[in-house]
Order: sequence, then C-alpha cells, then structure tokens
Amino acid sequence: MRKYRLISKKGEGTFSEVLKAQNVKDEKYHAIKCMKNHFESLEQVNNLREIQALRRLSPHPHIIKLEEVLYDQPSGRLALVFELMECNLYELIRGRRQFLNPELIQSLMYQLVISLDHMHRKGIFHRDIKPENILIEQAEKLKLADFGSCRGIYSKQPYTEYISTRWYRAPECILTDGYYGPAMDVWGAGCVFFEITSLQALFPGSNELDQLHRIHRILGSPSQNVLQVFQSQKAAHIEFDFAHQEGTSLSSLVPHASADAIDLMAKMLVYDPNKRLSAREVLQHAYFRQLRVPKVSSTKSIESLHLEACVKESVPEAGVSLDDTLPAVHGSLLSLSQQAFESEDSTNQLPPIFSKPNALPQRKSSLKAKENAKRIAVHRHAEAGTKKTAARRGRIC
Repeated sequence: MRKYRLISKKGEGTFSEVLKAQNVKDEKYHAIKCMKNHFESLEQVNNLREIQALRRLSPHPHIIKLEEVLYDQPSGRLALVFELMECNLYELIRGRRQFLNPELIQSLMYQLVISLDHMHRKGIFHRDIKPENILIEQAEKLKLADFGSCRGIYSKQPYTEYISTRWYRAPECILTDGYYGPAMDVWGAGCVFFEITSLQALFPGSNELDQLHRIHRILGSPSQNVLQVFQSQKAAHIEFDFAHQEGTSLSSLVPHASADAIDLMAKMLVYDPNKRLSAREVLQHAYFRQLRVPKVSSTKSIESLHLEACVKESVPEAGVSLDDTLPAVHGSLLSLSQQAFESEDSTNQLPPIFSKPNALPQRKSSLKAKENAKRIAVHRHAEAGTKKTAARRGRIC
C-alpha cells in the first residue's frame, strides 16, 4: 500500500517539482516537493540546506511546515512533505482588475515581514523572496516557503553571484560579485509590497542591464558614494558608468496608496543595503501601527513577547555557518515508508511514492464540498489569469 496518492501537479522548477497528494490513511492533502537530483547517502540529505533551515525556523505561524522527509537510499530519491496551502501570492493577484483591500495588503505584508525578522534573527536569509514563494490560506493567512536557496547569514562571502529571481533581485546582487546579505530579502519584500499594491511588477527587467535601468528610472541612479562601496566588490560583467537620473518616484506609480505605505516602500527599496531598513525596523514603521498589539507593560508589547518566543533558541554567533550549528537529521524525521517505494517501474516518470492519478477513488461528497468552498473563498479575492503571464515569471537567470 502506498502512503500518498497523486492528485495533481502544482508546479515545477529547475531542481524540483511540487505535487498535490493525499495521505491514503488519514485522507489529508499535502504538497510534496520531489527533488530532481539524486542523493547518495543519508548524510547528504542531512546536509541539505533547505531541511536544516526549516528545522531551525519551525514551528512558526508564518513559515511553511515541513511535515515529513521521504528518502529512498537505493534509488537516491528524495521528497519533502509540506502542509498544503491554497495558493501563492501571485495566483491571488493574477488577473485582478480591482486593487486589493488596503487592510488585506497591510496584513499580508506584516505577516511576511514577521517571517523575515524571525528568519534573520535565526541566522538565515532566504535569497528568493517573490510572490510565488509566499503562500496564502483562506485569502489572508500567509506563510513563507521554498527555502532551497537560503544561506546562513554568518557563512563566508562571496556567495553565489546569480541568485534570486531577476525582478526581485537587489542592486547589490547585480553590481557585486556575490557580496550581499539579508538586506536583499527586504528589497525583495519591498518589490512584493509594490506588486500587491499596484497589481504589476515593479522592475520586470528582461536582463540584468535592463533591470538596473528600470531601477534607476524609478528610484534614481545611485550616488557616487554608494557606487564606490560597490566598486571594490564589483561584478566583472557590469559597467559602473551610469547616466544620472532623478527617478519618477514610487508615489507617482501608486497614487492610491497611503503616505505611510509609500514611505515604507521607499525605505525598503533603498539602493544602499547598509541604509535599507532591517526586517525588525520595518515592523516598527508607522504603516503597521494599527497591527501592533497594545502594550502589556511599559517596556514590552504582546507583539514583542510573541516574537521573542519565536526566537527563544539562541541565535548563532558571528562566524558560525548554517551547516555548522544544526544537528543532523535523524531517523525520526526521515519517516520513510519502504512500502511507498516498492514495485514501481523504474521508467515511470511519476515519483514512486504516489499512486497513478487514475487510481484515485471517487471522492467523498463532503470532502469535495469543503474543497470547493475553499476555492470559492480564494476566488473572491483573485480572478482567473492567463497562463501566458505565469510562464514569464519565476525564472532564475
């Protein structure tokens, strides 16, 4: 008996594909990330940065929950079992003709930045903040996902040069040869903030040079002082001879947004990463004043107590890498059912932990009604969009 039954394919990336599946025993639905690479040993699985990061960050209300790791050593196949969310942030806004409710935008951004703050305080930065990696439940509950690109804040620079999806890539990721840090996550979140406010991507560059030109047209070209900082770490393929531009400003692009929203957006999109707000500073911005819980004492608010509880474990010391500070994954986490991999033809393209789609029995009417009700709830906030728009997004290049 196989443990999971394949329902549908939800998406595919360079290194993995994500499938919707149902647990045969309890009938609960899950998102299962099937890795395309093969892993030679349990030790190699233990060292997978995504698993290590999720173990350090969990549990947290705004971080996707890793429920199970399935590893078959003979075949080298690996699958990560996650809780299933209804949609991602891009799917929520795709094809919309009316702006999202300002209160919903405020709530979604607050949850996103809480997840960034928790992650950064734990010594990790994401490196691929974009709408597709931000998952939504019931059109309002947010969880950050896809930690496959994450790194330890204290690991040695330079990092991988080509990281993050281009449209959400911070200037320091383009202009330097791998010298960047957690501030790039705040930049990505600022781009997401603009996108859910305007329903359009802020910097949809076609290549890295076009990406820089788009940034300069809106934010203005950087000062010579900023460029001098980047110059010592410059990427060999980028010329620093930029024509001076004042920039059109963000306020002209989202005139319907509040003054606080535009101010926060601008401070999250500061060219110099050293002057960009940190995630913790973003949470203290006036834009979120209504979401911050009233104080329970003269010194600490309920919100600060909650955030402290999320980071109760000690933060890694400087100089300690992500890999060095995490314990190995033990058998209790790798709850692999050997039967889940048995008797599957090696040429089958479907991961062997799943039954074939045509093996799915008739669903119970109650389950179907429940899922339809959830789908209707989401579609009240998001209209159907075209596949063509989706095809041009999510590419890392």
